[in-house]
Amino acid sequence: MAPDYPTVLDLVGRTPLVRLQRVGRELGPTLLAKLEYMNPGGSVKDRIGLRMIEAAEREGRLRPGGTIVEPTSGNTGVGLAIAAAIKGYRCVFVMPDKIAEEKRALLRGYGAEVVICPTAVPPESPESYYSVSNRLAEEIPGAFKPDQYSNPANPDAHYETTGPEIWEQTGGELDAVVLSIGTGGTISGTARYLRERKPDLLVIGADPEGSIFSNPGNVHPYLVEGIGEDFWPETYDPSLVDEYVAVSDGDSFRTARRLAREEGLLVGGSGGTAVWAMLQVAQRFGPEATLVTLIPDSGRGYLSKLYDDNWLMEHGFLEREAPAPTIEEVLAFKRQEEPDVPELVTVESHQKVGEAIDLMQRYGISQIPVVRHDGGESLADLVGSIRERGLLERVFRNRDALGEEVAAAMEPPLPAVEIDESVDTVFADLSAGNPAVVVARAGRPVGVLTRADLLEYLAHGRTADGA
Repeated sequence: MAPDYPTVLDLVGRTPLVRLQRVGRELGPTLLAKLEYMNPGGSVKDRIGLRMIEAAEREGRLRPGGTIVEPTSGNTGVGLAIAAAIKGYRCVFVMPDKIAEEKRALLRGYGAEVVICPTAVPPESPESYYSVSNRLAEEIPGAFKPDQYSNPANPDAHYETTGPEIWEQTGGELDAVVLSIGTGGTISGTARYLRERKPDLLVIGADPEGSIFSNPGNVHPYLVEGIGEDFWPETYDPSLVDEYVAVSDGDSFRTARRLAREEGLLVGGSGGTAVWAMLQVAQRFGPEATLVTLIPDSGRGYLSKLYDDNWLMEHGFLEREAPAPTIEEVLAFKRQEEPDVPELVTVESHQKVGEAIDLMQRYGISQIPVVRHDGGESLADLVGSIRERGLLERVFRNRDALGEEVAAAMEPPLPAVEIDESVDTVFADLSAGNPAVVVARAGRPVGVLTRADLLEYLAHGRTADGA
């Protein structure tokens, strides 16, 4: 018996259309979401990967053993990588640095090479991921750049599949379609097909705040991935879009998390953008209306970002349930728990490494700020730090290092913070590899706060205070 699906590429498309049961229920209209993360590669971009490759093969631009080079936020790369794996092509993908690590790892999992470029540069910059991909496509022998931003196979794929699927799934009974815009291929191809059958269909573009489509005069960086642009792609036909709804990062992320918790739909930030925009448009319609949107990808690629409370707090999208303690509160608890340990232990740069180790053992500490000789009165006197891990490696390799001056073994100074600030200000420093920070009062060092100190306070100190 022949298999139902000869290859995984035969599973692309025919994604389900599901009705939202709770989100927007109070608005009245029927709200439908097309779940593109049900494609084998996990996104709407699966639809265009194979078509762009096959078009290039027909035109002689991609030959056996060739290399595919593409700038991508991840999803197009997956669609291309799946097709390339079956057809035997090498893939090199160029991504902006704001893209979640999960997406980079996913592309590498398919055997692709990944090049990372800065996000906060204009598209014409030599460092932009558009420019770097152009350079690589020129330098690599046998390279082909599909360029989803100008390739007509992009919107054609949606004209041939996405549009017809929505028409069939709704029986032609739909009043508005709300689609996020990235390359413009999805909204252009889908809207073109649907408009040919229903000329009065309302087409709304959901766009991140900071993108060129909804506000050309105020283009600026944003955090939602995979949609919005800072230039006008050739694959986008703006004549098919009636209006735009600009959506903030915060509204996108909060809506995505709401969909997961209220509808059981784990969607990416672009899905949150699309649904939030659909909710705004739905307010114009009555209960007899039907609105359709499309969820471009799953939230599995964003677990370290929009589904991580700490990441949201760092970017100001989520507030703590209780006010964060001040650094002074944490140090006060530390002094209470460790009354025999001086508030600030330092070692002078001319002292011996063996003396620094003795101080660590005496007070049970793992790092000591290093001060210049006869210094220590201000932060400017802190010239470095001695850390347990670095000393272990140094002394293990050479026992004579015990007699060296601290200056020869010290590492960079610990970050410094003022005592009256919130611990939120040190969270990033302590999470980024620093074992501790120096605490200052009006520029004068008065203590050291370690990761262990903060953990101990959060676990026991706040409870003891009745927080």
